[in-house]
Amino acid sequence: MSPTPTALLSPADQERRRGLRLMKGVALGALLFMAVLFAFAFAFQQQIPALAYLRAFAEGGMVGALADWFAVTALFRHPLGIPIPHTAIIPNRKDEIGQNLGEFVETEFLRGDVVRTKLEATAIAARLGEWLAEPAHAERVSAEASALASGVLQALSDDDVQSVIEDLAREHLIAPEWGPPLGAWLGRIVESGAHHGAVDLAFDTVAAWLDANKPAFTGLVSRRLPSWLPGVAHRLVDDTVYSEAVKLVAAIRLDAQHPARHAIDGYLDRLADNLQHDPGTIGRLEDAKSGVFDSPRVRELAAEAWNTAKAGLLASLADPQSGLRIRAAAALAEIGERLTTDAALQRRVDVWVTDAAVFLVERYRHDIASIITDTVERWDPAETTEKIELMVGRDLQYIRLNGTIVGALAGLVIFTIAHALLG
Repeated sequence: MSPTPTALLSPADQERRRGLRLMKGVALGALLFMAVLFAFAFAFQQQIPALAYLRAFAEGGMVGALADWFAVTALFRHPLGIPIPHTAIIPNRKDEIGQNLGEFVETEFLRGDVVRTKLEATAIAARLGEWLAEPAHAERVSAEASALASGVLQALSDDDVQSVIEDLAREHLIAPEWGPPLGAWLGRIVESGAHHGAVDLAFDTVAAWLDANKPAFTGLVSRRLPSWLPGVAHRLVDDTVYSEAVKLVAAIRLDAQHPARHAIDGYLDRLADNLQHDPGTIGRLEDAKSGVFDSPRVRELAAEAWNTAKAGLLASLADPQSGLRIRAAAALAEIGERLTTDAALQRRVDVWVTDAAVFLVERYRHDIASIITDTVERWDPAETTEKIELMVGRDLQYIRLNGTIVGALAGLVIFTIAHALLG
């Protein structure tokens, strides 16, 4: 197995590697120390019988150290490169380990009752409200949401969006008949007298135009008079026409029951009825509508509407000082304030979040857990082994060190008991 190159390790992994090498050196040093003790005791125990106890102590320590070295090494690789059965467990059983880990997470953690118990014990809404109530946090959420929305807008195909707008316009705006609903709407307006304000505004506008455009009446009628009439007569006719027009408009403005107003009411009432029941009027309106909204114009309208809306949204989303961003941040902060003070709202949000989380876990827990299994299966065995060894290898070296000490003490106790029984 080739180790993971140091250049690919994170700073934390490099620190773990240094710690692992240090503990390996300590464990190996303990083994060598026991070997030195054994050699010394074995060489001089004939001259000094008490050294037999030291030899037994060192023998037990070496056996314990070697046994635990084998056990720890067998987890990650073949000891001494020899393919002994049931060694190199992690690289050989990586996929099985990932599957078991995924099943463990699925059965022990991704259970509806476990998730519900945890979430019910957590004041989700209150904590979220406290966090959102901070202006900086609300602005941060607004900024992240704006970035997400900008990404979605830029990822959308303009042609596809324009086609959708065109289809929606045709289905909901152009295809339905306009006459009957417009006629019904106009009939309700006329019946309620709501159009009187518009009529007043129209005559006010006409009166203002007449007051500002008296020269427009010069020659309006007089040019049709015989040329042999004197110019004074021409001017008198034009002035009379202008004066009568002004008087008529003034009279209509002052008299709510003026015949002209009744004529307008009657015309609008007949138009409303014709739009609903007269096929000829309905057909002319549909022909006019089709002439305005023919296919090329609809596509141009859809393109223009989408491009304008998209450009405006992107500009507003990108500008932290835009009205959209400022209002979004203010709304989020207001929501946070409500979540911290409104107990009823807190309960509704907590229940909704809990139920949603339990539903998702119950429905998709196998798919969620399969992420672990699938991810482990894609890992390279050598790199997986290296990563796991860096995570737990330092602690496993303590097992080697403890095995050396425990083995040495066990060897000394066994030798002492045997010597006492046989002596």
